[in-house]
Amino acid sequence: MHNAIKGEIEGAATGRTSKGKRNIVWRGLYRGRWFYLMMFPGLLYYFIFNYLPMGGLLIAFQKYNLLKGIWGSPWVGLDNFRVILQTPDFPIILKNTLIISVYRVCFGMLTDIGLALMLNEIRIQWFKRTVQTITYGPYFLSWVIVYGLAFSFLAPESGLISTWYREMGWGALNLLTEKEFFRPLLIMTDIWKSTGYGAIIYLAALATINQELYEAAVVDGAGRWRQLWHITLPGIRDVFILLLILRIGHILDAGFDQVYIFLNARVYETGDIIDTWVFRRGLESLDFSVAAATGLFKSVVGLILVLGANKLAKKINGSGIW
Repeated sequence: MHNAIKGEIEGAATGRTSKGKRNIVWRGLYRGRWFYLMMFPGLLYYFIFNYLPMGGLLIAFQKYNLLKGIWGSPWVGLDNFRVILQTPDFPIILKNTLIISVYRVCFGMLTDIGLALMLNEIRIQWFKRTVQTITYGPYFLSWVIVYGLAFSFLAPESGLISTWYREMGWGALNLLTEKEFFRPLLIMTDIWKSTGYGAIIYLAALATINQELYEAAVVDGAGRWRQLWHITLPGIRDVFILLLILRIGHILDAGFDQVYIFLNARVYETGDIIDTWVFRRGLESLDFSVAAATGLFKSVVGLILVLGANKLAKKINGSGIW
């Protein structure tokens, strides 16, 4: 009898506690109703354009037919993934993708940090703003315009630099059509276009560093290089790790827009990447199933890399994305 009464009391207490928690939750939702209302359009956008299209991943496991649609197309299981891995060109395009992506990560992030550090050292504000505006401007240009500029300088017959090189008697200069120069050309144009934008993120991180640390370092006799090594670089370390993890997650995205515009038949050996191959296979050959399977493959690899890089960063440095 005693145990039964005790159980009833505990059950009633648990019920009251659960009801109290629900009331607290509802009161919190009501108090923040206007914030949730403002957030709703953004959530609706991501739901419609990011999550609903994920239903199309079913195509990756089908022999998709445009006339039959998703529900009428026959299922083939993992056959599309076998087609990808057994394609003779897949090892080459995977290698090209990884090399170009690694180059982008290494050279791109270093130039971003370098420009941010140099701008941070400038004390003349009008000069600093002028340099920042000039370096930030190319980010707003499309890759079509960037290729047009590169073509005007490097076209084999009519380019400014190519013509000067030929008139100096040094022979023909074919940077746009030589496979040995294709990857460096991609990296150089990407640095020119994106460094200004990337530096802004590091400048924002530099602005959060406590200036009293620099004052204390000056009192202790530390020079600019010592301050840079012991204060500035540790101050942007977390931001660097965050951006590095995000870039590692996109290691199989080597920049479709740029590569597709710069690509030509003579540089396929070093310039053809997964995204350009998917474009030809999916849109030009209408093989949507293999294209969807490739996209799913890239997403899974990216997720694994992000999880692994985040875990490794937390173990080594104690900080990560989450």
